Amino acid sequence: MKLARFASLVLLAAAVALLFAGYLRSTAAPAASNFVLVAHCGAGDYSKTPPEALERDRAAMIVAIRQGYAILAAGGRSLDAVETTIRSLEDSGEFDAGRGAYYTRAGVPEMDAAIMDGRTLAAGSVASLQHIANPIHLARLVMEKTPHVMLVGPGAEEFAKSQGIELVSPFYFYNQRLWDLYQKAKSAGDKKQSSTLEGNRPDVYGTVGVVALDQQGNLAAGTSTGGTVMKMPGRVGDSPIIGAGTYANNESCGVSATGVGEYFMRNIVAADICERVRYLHVSLEQAANDVVMKELVEQHGDGGVIALDRQGNVSTPFNTTGMITGTARGDGKITLRGWSKTAEPIVVPASQ
Repeated sequence: MKLARFASLVLLAAAVALLFAGYLRSTAAPAASNFVLVAHCGAGDYSKTPPEALERDRAAMIVAIRQGYAILAAGGRSLDAVETTIRSLEDSGEFDAGRGAYYTRAGVPEMDAAIMDGRTLAAGSVASLQHIANPIHLARLVMEKTPHVMLVGPGAEEFAKSQGIELVSPFYFYNQRLWDLYQKAKSAGDKKQSSTLEGNRPDVYGTVGVVALDQQGNLAAGTSTGGTVMKMPGRVGDSPIIGAGTYANNESCGVSATGVGEYFMRNIVAADICERVRYLHVSLEQAANDVVMKELVEQHGDGGVIALDRQGNVSTPFNTTGMITGTARGDGKITLRGWSKTAEPIVVPASQ
C-alpha cells in the first residue's frame, strides 16, 4: 500500500512538473510562428520629401525587410536577421547610413553602428568610420572577434583589414543629392557662423535600425547611421552607444533609436525603456511613450524608437511629424507606416 501511494505521489509530482514547465515555456518565449522583425529608416518631417523619393524609401525598406524575414521564417537567428536587413539599408544609398551617409563639415562621411544580442548581452559597435561600406558588419565582428565592445576611427578600420574587409574610398559614398545638401548646409552655416544643434538639424534623421525576435525567443537590435548634416569631424551620436541608441535584453526588450543623438545619450533612451519594462513591470507601449513622448519632448529632443519584447509586442513612438517603420510577422506580411501621423499603412507580402 505504501509503495503504491509513493508511486502515485511520484506520478503526480511529475505531472505538475510537466505542467509548470509548459507554463514557463509559454510565458518566457513566444511560439515558433511568433517571430517579428521591425525596422525604421529615420524620424523627421517627411512632408518636404518628394513623392518619388518617399517611394524609393519604402521600396528599399521592403527589399531589406524581406531579407531579414526570410532568415527568421527559416528558423534563423535574430542577430543574422538584424545584420542582413541593415546591410541592405546601408547599401541602398537612400538613408543616412552606409552609402547614403551625410557629410561632415570636412565633406567626408563618418559612420557609426552597433549591434546587440539580447540572449547574451554581447554587443559590438564602431564609430567615426570613413572607409567601411557596411559598418553594421564590422560592429558584429567587434562583438564576436574581439574582447571589446567599441572600436573607433583608424583602429576600427585596421581591425577591419585584419578580418579581410576591403577598405573603400570616400568616393564610394559620393551621392549628388547629399553633396548638394552638404553645400547648402555649409553655405547656411557660414552665414550664421553657428555651431548649435538647432542650426544643423535636417528635415529627416535618416538613421536606420532593426529589432528582431526569432523563433527561439531571442531578441537582437542594431542601428547604423552617418550622423547629422554638417556634424563636426569625430562627432559620435547615440547609435553606436549601447543603451542610448541601441539595446537588447531578453529579460525586457530590444530598441533602436533615431533622432538628435545628444538627447538620446543624455537620457540613455534605449536602456531606459527596457529597464522600465523589466523593473517597473509596465507595458512596452507605456515605457516607450513615457520616454519618447514625455521626457524627450520636455527637453526638445526630436526623434523616435522602435521597440520589441519577447511576447512580440511592438511600439514605435515618435515625437516628430513622421518616422517610417516596417513590421514583419509570421503571418507573411510587411506593414509600412509612419511617413505622416495620418498616413494609411501599406501592407505587402513578406516573401517575393
